[in-house]
Amino acid sequence: MSNVYIIGSGMIRFNKYPNETVRTMAEKAIQLALADAGLNKKDLQAGFFSNTFWGMFSGQHSIRGQVIFRGMGIDKIPVVNVENACAGGSSALHLAYTGIKAGMYDVAIAVGSEKITNPNKALSLGAYASCMDVENFEKHINMILEVSKSFTITIPDDGSKPGEGRSVFMDAYAVGARWHMDRFGSTQRQLAIICSKNHFHGSLNPLSQYQHRMTVEEVLADKLVAWPLTRAMCAPVGDGAAAAIVCSEKFLKKLSARPVKIIASVMGQGEDRDLDAPDIGQRLAQIAYNQAGVGPDDISLAELHDATSWGELHQTESMGFCPIGEGGPFAESGATTLGGKKPINTSGGLECRGHPIGASGLAQIHELVLQLRGEAGGRQVENARLGLAENGGGNIGVEEAAMCIHILEKVR
Repeated sequence: MSNVYIIGSGMIRFNKYPNETVRTMAEKAIQLALADAGLNKKDLQAGFFSNTFWGMFSGQHSIRGQVIFRGMGIDKIPVVNVENACAGGSSALHLAYTGIKAGMYDVAIAVGSEKITNPNKALSLGAYASCMDVENFEKHINMILEVSKSFTITIPDDGSKPGEGRSVFMDAYAVGARWHMDRFGSTQRQLAIICSKNHFHGSLNPLSQYQHRMTVEEVLADKLVAWPLTRAMCAPVGDGAAAAIVCSEKFLKKLSARPVKIIASVMGQGEDRDLDAPDIGQRLAQIAYNQAGVGPDDISLAELHDATSWGELHQTESMGFCPIGEGGPFAESGATTLGGKKPINTSGGLECRGHPIGASGLAQIHELVLQLRGEAGGRQVENARLGLAENGGGNIGVEEAAMCIHILEKVR
């Protein structure tokens, strides 16, 4: 089976784009990736397109990828449409990887494009609920409320109901954060430290939606969303697109590219469990490490799915970068900041880089590619050799419905 390499990567800045569409943003990301790889669009042998809300917002269902590629003159090739909630972009990359690995193609592209901003704000926020089990939605919300009652910590009651004026995912993340506080004594301030760190990283990234710094005190003083999460600790609504081109070793030999090798690509779904049981991230991370022949101590940097600051704290532990229960002190020590032991979310993460759902996983990959090539500018991690991306999507029960983990290696 062939080794698989990323030879082209591109993304537009994530932001709010009232005059852009899913199509126009995808086209830009594809062109950037092709230019980065030094390829022509006719070189592509397969395409994998990630999107979640285009059908819901604009009525374009069923053949989204074909609409994008045919509109650019990329025809005849097989196209697969990928809808896997927030893990859609990384799922598209996983499928492209497996196609190359199996020898079906020599070069393929994974693309993610999402437009979430909408004049109807309630529609934008309400759409996130479709990334849960909608037939059992009320049962799930009641479970969240009941779980919260079991914690011994004091939870301020602001009088709001789950999902009221916000994405219901913020309530799910808030319950996770409160569970961690209850079990391990983590604090709201530690979550604010993670957020402030990501604002620092985001200020160094010209493709980040938020590029302003925030102090820990400013994060804590921001508007409360769902305790203990303030607005700054939550990923913003936004639009964007990203793409990655992968190829076989045989195809690579024809190019004068700047490749990055994919040494692990793992995808899985969650399971029914209680809050205290090992989670999907721990399980899939071990599979990825085994596939790559490395361990968490070997990873130079990581892009983790921080739809909230709690998400980063949780996944820092699940990826094995620190013991379970110690994610807060680990961040507090400065270990996850540029220059620290394990820089995390040097792009600014979802909290600052932005989170247009179908594109987020490929934006993580874009950051790792830049870092492993030594092209990340002022946020460059010194001697970066291995990068890990963890991208979760949707929610069933107490964990993600889907998740992908990729480990990339610098090519010497």
